[in-house]
Amino acid sequence: MSTVQAREQMIEQQVRAWDVLDARVLEILRQVPRDAFVAPQHRFLAFADVEIPLPCSQHMLRPSVVGRLLQALALTGGDRVLEIGTGSGFVTACLRAGGASVRSLELFSELAELARRNIGSLGLRDVDIVTDDASRLDSDTRYDAIAITASLPVPDDRFQRQLAVGGRLFVVVGTPPVMEARLIRRITEDAWGTESLFETVIDPLEHATRPQGFVF
Repeated sequence: MSTVQAREQMIEQQVRAWDVLDARVLEILRQVPRDAFVAPQHRFLAFADVEIPLPCSQHMLRPSVVGRLLQALALTGGDRVLEIGTGSGFVTACLRAGGASVRSLELFSELAELARRNIGSLGLRDVDIVTDDASRLDSDTRYDAIAITASLPVPDDRFQRQLAVGGRLFVVVGTPPVMEARLIRRITEDAWGTESLFETVIDPLEHATRPQGFVF
């Protein structure tokens, strides 16, 4: 099977089958070469609906989850986007394909450098990959869309406070075996709305706040 055929099969049988029907999102997944963000030894898995291993014990999100993430954020082409967790840069490239600019924070320097190489090989502009710890996020910058590609064991409203009014945040909250993907919208300066999207399990965000244990 050719790469083009494998990519189309991924889109039709995995992504579209999981209720990703937005034509713009499906086109992004056609345009961004997922296999370019996968290590050679795992390239046979590039278009499978599995989490692919990355350095530093991290994983790429499944294509179906990426599709739902992009569909939920509903990027319009002019959005300023913040990504938490760059990984190998695949979601970063997809966000850039749908938005105007992307700032991506990655804790692990090895992954940040890998993502910079991958993004650079595609000639993408207006992508800023920063090696930093998102748990210390403290900025007055507002974003039209924020994608958190690792889960939060408990909700953390610092991220939603960086949304511009009308902005959207994709986040997965909870602990195994059940986590919930949510879309949070900033309605006004002091009001947010939350929509439950689907259940999944993904890697936790390093240094994220953990649930308090029982005290006896």
